[in-house]
Amino acid sequence: MQEKILILDFGSQFTQLIARRVRELNIYCEIHPFNKVPEVDASVKGIILSGSPYSVRQDDAPHFEFAKHHKTLPILGVCYGAQYVAHFHGGEVLASSTREYGRANLDFIKPDTILFKDVPLGSQVWMSHGDTIARIADDFEVIASTDSVKVAAYHITGTETYGIQFHPEVTHSIDGKQLLQNFLVDICGCSQDWTPDSFIETTIAELKAKLGDDKVVLGLSGGVDSSVAAVLLHQAIGKNLHCIFVDNGLLRKDEYQSVLDSYQHMGLNIKGIDAKQRFYDALSGLTDPEKKRKAIGRVFIEVFDDAAHEVQGVSWLGQGTIYPDVIESVSVKGPSATIKSHHNVGGLPDFMKLKVVEPLNTLFKDEVRRVGTALGIDPNILGRHPFPGPGLAIRILGDITPEKVDILQQADAIYINNLRSAGVYDKVWQAGAIYLPVQSVGVMGDERTYENVICLRAVESLDGMTADWCHLPYDLLAKISNEIINNVKGINRVVYDISSKPPATIEWE
Repeated sequence: MQEKILILDFGSQFTQLIARRVRELNIYCEIHPFNKVPEVDASVKGIILSGSPYSVRQDDAPHFEFAKHHKTLPILGVCYGAQYVAHFHGGEVLASSTREYGRANLDFIKPDTILFKDVPLGSQVWMSHGDTIARIADDFEVIASTDSVKVAAYHITGTETYGIQFHPEVTHSIDGKQLLQNFLVDICGCSQDWTPDSFIETTIAELKAKLGDDKVVLGLSGGVDSSVAAVLLHQAIGKNLHCIFVDNGLLRKDEYQSVLDSYQHMGLNIKGIDAKQRFYDALSGLTDPEKKRKAIGRVFIEVFDDAAHEVQGVSWLGQGTIYPDVIESVSVKGPSATIKSHHNVGGLPDFMKLKVVEPLNTLFKDEVRRVGTALGIDPNILGRHPFPGPGLAIRILGDITPEKVDILQQADAIYINNLRSAGVYDKVWQAGAIYLPVQSVGVMGDERTYENVICLRAVESLDGMTADWCHLPYDLLAKISNEIINNVKGINRVVYDISSKPPATIEWE
């Protein structure tokens, strides 16, 4: 039985970050909404309570059954979680006279406190709260303070319940990882045995038991998630996995054939389908981004369903759903829980009548890559930048034509190839060229031109939730611009997007 930590989400923007820090310690954890706590069995080693945008003093403050667990399991309350336990169990939380936000230093640590083992006095921590714990109950003891926050951390005597008013999961808390390790290993007794190899072994065994001799059909995209899901399924059921790779006419230059070749070299049972014209016909005359997305989604399902019906006796649909997709689809409150309509979650049409198998739905993106490395998947696939499901359709502003796609594919190929040759591709989270629906005057030779504009976009990010524009070297941008204008007929101007997310999104549509 896989041991695990439960993280109860009260809506904090940092909840996923807590999970990532726990996973980095080779400990499996799951995030659940505070009001949908699963049954606790012997596999659960402890519970972490997240922060929240709410105040415990609000009438609609999120509540959970703390008393049910705190004498049977170790509990760590973080920020709101700490204030919740203190406020509703004999203490008092009040609005702070000044918002406690930013760096602080621990000027008191109770000696021999297991939670703070190897955390030095003066350690920097990160505060982010408007309330503060003004008073604690008699059976609570203060175990850490800063110069302005007396109850920076507490322990309920006679139990393994702890609370901290700072965020150990952010890098600004210098010894935050050590504190989490103390809680997870020394207090909860976790064995730190959750590794890519152990995940692969467990998952393949589970897939074999779940699928038996059933057939699975899976749509490959050339991206990281679907590729790793395919290899896991292939190792579990072999020839009973039928992969389908659809050319929607909106892929990058030469991508269809190169990806198809790489998959066949991996031994996968794959069928390529050239459906370019069906997609172009469906997109004809559409300019609204949402209408373009819906048209592409509809045609993909139609093409995929046609191909799936050619596989006799298929009963499962394999998907590359990953954990953030699941979290964002089930959470209920707060900024971390904005409900997201995702193509991999709950989007299966009724008429397909297939059961869904998602071997990666407990992994974050970086963990998927680590599993892919352990599976021996080509680094060129694992290192690919994220690419939108609608492809170049949302990088061509306005209506879609084969001619525009060809122009953008050429420009994009020059851009990406230059990032690779300059050694900066792997330092960029995502890059792509955008075809703008504007024309500008230019001069080529002795002739006046009136042609189109290409915008280059490159961002740095950890997870795509926020992103900063990349400060690419000027000489590299100049080289890319020169090559595009000289080699791509129909383009006479190149610009660079220096917008960050927020407020701008990574994709333009």
